[in-house]
Amino acid sequence: MSITTGKVRASYAHLFQPHAMPGSTDAKYQVTLLIPKSDTATLNTIYTEMERAKQAGLQKVFGGAMPPVINYPIYDGDGARPNGEPFGEECKGHMVLRASSREKPAVVDIHVQPILNPAEMYSGCYIRASIDFFAYNQSGNRGIGCGLNAVQKLEDGEALTSRVTAEEAFGGNNAYVSPVSVPNFQAPQGHTASVNPSLTPNYPVAAGIQPSIDPITGQPMMPGGVMGI
Repeated sequence: MSITTGKVRASYAHLFQPHAMPGSTDAKYQVTLLIPKSDTATLNTIYTEMERAKQAGLQKVFGGAMPPVINYPIYDGDGARPNGEPFGEECKGHMVLRASSREKPAVVDIHVQPILNPAEMYSGCYIRASIDFFAYNQSGNRGIGCGLNAVQKLEDGEALTSRVTAEEAFGGNNAYVSPVSVPNFQAPQGHTASVNPSLTPNYPVAAGIQPSIDPITGQPMMPGGVMGI
């Protein structure tokens, strides 16, 4: 039976193109739901449906014998991932549930109108999800899976990404400043520009080419540099 969650946060959202998890070639549409532990209504409904799916699979999937160990798709965000690593900071105070589907789920806005721009559905925004649970028995792995039917975006949130914006990359203290033009330097009559040997890197110089000297730094400038063209 399908259920609809309360307000949850989306993570690892791949709702417009199927995505394969690391180490797998099985690409699916998927999203990880960060469910506040305070939302007991949603969590109790999820636990009830997982138990129902387990009992329904006893004969059809598990061959009449309940497995001693069953894998569930929900984890405590204050604990550790299945690989033993801790969950991210955004998972604290939440239960973590991954839902997926081989078919593209419906994705709608607060007015139940289709969302066509993938950029509007990103990891970090707040959604509701229509999901269901089923028993599986694949290659010795037995457990309960979570199917994804549809997603409704409720509101924006802070994006869960390590990427920086263009403003962060190129604005503020990173804004581009054009280098100051330096007029051609002419040494005073009777003087020559010299290079401090201790400051001169050992540049590879092609045979027959002599580096010119930057009068400001005293460093050699190879042809092709700003002033060594």
